[in-house]
Order: sequence, then structure tokens, then C-alpha cells
Amino acid sequence: MELRFVTLSLSAIDSLRSELGVLTFFEDERPLRGYAGLCDWRLCGRLSGLLASRRVQGRVGEKTLLPAGARLPFERLLLVGLGQRSHFDVEAFDVASQALVESVLGLRVRNVALALPGRSASMIGPAESARRFMASLGGLHDELDELAVVDEPEALREMSPILESERRRLRRSANS
Repeated sequence: MELRFVTLSLSAIDSLRSELGVLTFFEDERPLRGYAGLCDWRLCGRLSGLLASRRVQGRVGEKTLLPAGARLPFERLLLVGLGQRSHFDVEAFDVASQALVESVLGLRVRNVALALPGRSASMIGPAESARRFMASLGGLHDELDELAVVDEPEALREMSPILESERRRLRRSANS
């Protein structure tokens, strides 16, 4: 698996060519922020419409798979609910990460772009989120060709040493 860092911007998101864009968001986060917010903007508020109609709510464990359409560089979008912001902590991060990993494995995709759960609202620090997410990857290492992590440039700088260490470890294991 190749790990890639992508700056949170429309132009950087447009450069992605992933089968799946994973968007995590809180039940009480309106308008959507971060990666989900940029994708919603590009989709002319389609995700906000789903939220307003209550077809998607953002509850813990809620997952919704949608076609991405022509306005995003993904084939599909996976929306993953994180519940209430006030209940989000490192344990909730771990639960969301595990659910996300299981969903991606179940979809049998090879290229995924995502923002780490809770990062849109800075509910967990960049370095801690990278460390914890790498620990939850499990079987994804062998199942993915590319994982693109989307976040703000400063956060990516903090995540970089952890993700680079994981990247080196993956390359060593692939060469053995």
C-alpha cells in the first residue's frame, strides 16, 4: 500500500483518482466542514440536502454509500457518521476508524482518499490521529494499492513522521 498526503483544497482533491472518497462527519456539524464540506461544495450541496432531508444523519455507526457523480474524482462516496461532537474522544476515534476500515475492506476497493475521523473539527490532534489510525489499518495494508490522507497542510506536517515511518515499514515488508 502506498500512503499519500493530500492538502485540503479543491485543486488537490481534483487531482485524486480514487475509487472511493470516505467522508466522516458529526451528527451536529452543519454546515459540513473540512474534506466533507469541500466535497459538498463541489456537489452543489447534494450532501447537505441529504442531511436536511434526514436521509443521512451522521449517527455513530451510520454508513451511506453513494455514487460520486462527475463533479468529484471518485467513483463512490462513503459517508460515515461520527455521532455528536461532544461525545467524540479517542475511543470514539478508534471505533470510527475500525468501522471505516471494515467498510473499505467490504467494498473491495484498491484506492481510497479520506480525512481521519474528527479532524474536520480538530477533535483529535494530527499526530495522535495518524498513530491511532495506522494501528487500526489491519488488513487494509494488503488490500489497498493507495491510501490518500487529506488534511490541512500544518496537520499533514505533524502527521508526516508517523505516516512516513509506516510507509517505510510497508516498503520493507513488501521487499522481504
